[in-house]
Amino acid sequence: MGHDAQWPTLSPCRTGLRGHCPRCGRGHLFEGFLTVRPACEVCGLDYGFADPADGPAFFVICFACVPSVALAVWIETFYQPPFWVHLLTSLPFLLLTCILPLRPLKGWLVASQFFYKAEQGKLDRGSGLRRDRL
Repeated sequence: MGHDAQWPTLSPCRTGLRGHCPRCGRGHLFEGFLTVRPACEVCGLDYGFADPADGPAFFVICFACVPSVALAVWIETFYQPPFWVHLLTSLPFLLLTCILPLRPLKGWLVASQFFYKAEQGKLDRGSGLRRDRL
C-alpha cells in the first residue's frame, strides 16, 4: 500500500497515535491541540485530504464518556457523597478520559485516511446490474 517509491510504508497506528506525518513519520501532524497543520514541515505532504469529521468524538463518547458517567452514577448511588466529592473525583476523571484521547484518535484517523487512500464516496452509474436484466 505504498504511496510513493521514495517513502516507506508506515503504520497508521505508529504515526497517527504519536501525531506524526503519515508519509514520512518525522513531521508533525498538529499545530495546537486538535488543529491539523496545512502540510508536513519535513516532506511537504499536503494534509488537505484529512477530514476525520466527528470520528474522534464518537469514539471518545462511546469508549470513555459512557464509562466515566457510569462511574459517577455508581459513586452517587452507593455512597451518596456531597456534591463537592464529585467535583474532586468524578469531574477530573471525566475530563481526563474524554479530552486526552481526542488527539491520538484524530491522528490515527488522519493517518488511516492517508494509508488506505480514503476519499469521498462516489456513485458509479456505469457498472452494476441493469433493471432489465433482473
